[in-house]
Amino acid sequence: MPAMSQASSTPTALDGVRVLDLSRVLAGPWCTQTLADLGADVIKVERPGSGDDTRGWGPPFLKDRGGGETHEAAYFLGCNRNKRSITVDIAQPAGQALIRRLAAQCDVFVENFKVGDMARYGLDAPRLTALNPRLVYCSITGFGQTGPYASRAGYDYAVQGIGGLMSVTGERDDLPGGGPQKVGVAVADLFTGMYASVAILAALRHRDATGQGQVIDMALLDAQVAMLANLGANYLVTGQSPRRAGNAHQNIVPYQVFEVADGHIILAVGNDGQFAKFCAVAGRPDLAADPRFTKNADRVRQREVLVPLLADILKARAKQDWLAALEAAQVPCGAINSLEEVFADPQVRQRGMTVEMPHPLTDALRLVASPLKLSGTPVRYDHPPPLLGEHTDEVLTDFGIGADERAALRAQGVL
Repeated sequence: MPAMSQASSTPTALDGVRVLDLSRVLAGPWCTQTLADLGADVIKVERPGSGDDTRGWGPPFLKDRGGGETHEAAYFLGCNRNKRSITVDIAQPAGQALIRRLAAQCDVFVENFKVGDMARYGLDAPRLTALNPRLVYCSITGFGQTGPYASRAGYDYAVQGIGGLMSVTGERDDLPGGGPQKVGVAVADLFTGMYASVAILAALRHRDATGQGQVIDMALLDAQVAMLANLGANYLVTGQSPRRAGNAHQNIVPYQVFEVADGHIILAVGNDGQFAKFCAVAGRPDLAADPRFTKNADRVRQREVLVPLLADILKARAKQDWLAALEAAQVPCGAINSLEEVFADPQVRQRGMTVEMPHPLTDALRLVASPLKLSGTPVRYDHPPPLLGEHTDEVLTDFGIGADERAALRAQGVL
């Protein structure tokens, strides 16, 4: 697994980019963690005393060096590395003025407050971009800055439902356990965070070419609708809403979970050649030659006939037997792993998908690593997820705010 890198020892893609991050929970922090991994200086602005909501979203919580439980939730740790934390009360006019001073010296401003909140605080896009025309200002909300739902609070779970994902996720309605099901992780938040990071990078490139920043309006619902991908296209082409298919695929057969003699495997046959190879491994080449099943379109139409035949065949052999034979024949397949098995998997380990970082409270903080692999400007692991307000003095000093002024702001309860 990768060890923590030495600060500034390797060039980074976003070296010199400064991000003022007023986001919390997941979509915004996921975006800014990506920027931070790529080398941006991300300054996480948190509420004095409590901070990002997810600091308390546990258990589980980080264990300290003595094995005791801290107040640092695993949820927070998973999306806030490589950032510096400062505390500022933006409900106070002095706090608002401080944020405006910081934004005037930053490249990117990210917030995920409800529509209208930033304007109430004097931190909306028109005001900050007037102060700093080069600023890339990114708002992340549930439903965007416009439209009939703009004023609604947006949460991933609700957006998975409203955006159609739960209508195509879960077991078929005619089978036991059928009905709507959310995805096991907050994919609307995560996709919105990733789309936001792409938009910010595009806006920075435009800014560097023209000198002009711009405003980015990201919405969970928009991202959720976009990520319907082929199922959204299926509806737009046919006018018919796809239904839940459980562990099967809407457009490919066989492409689903099958029971085997000692568990389950995934069989992911993506084309007709792979189906013929599967049939050979299964000892049933006749199925590949059967005109009902030769082409994928035919297999989709004959799903109710073919799948039961394959289910009976697959039950006859054990999991490792099938996986070894299918992998040798280059037929896509896979086990269904627990997270314990995932992080023990030799491929995951070789790809360095965990990272160990020293932390002020423990020597053994282990996190999921970034999947971004860049040859010339690799991602960095310079800073563990910060303690609340850990870098307030350091950051404000960087911005030219001296000790006397910091002391006065603390006395007012602003910091």
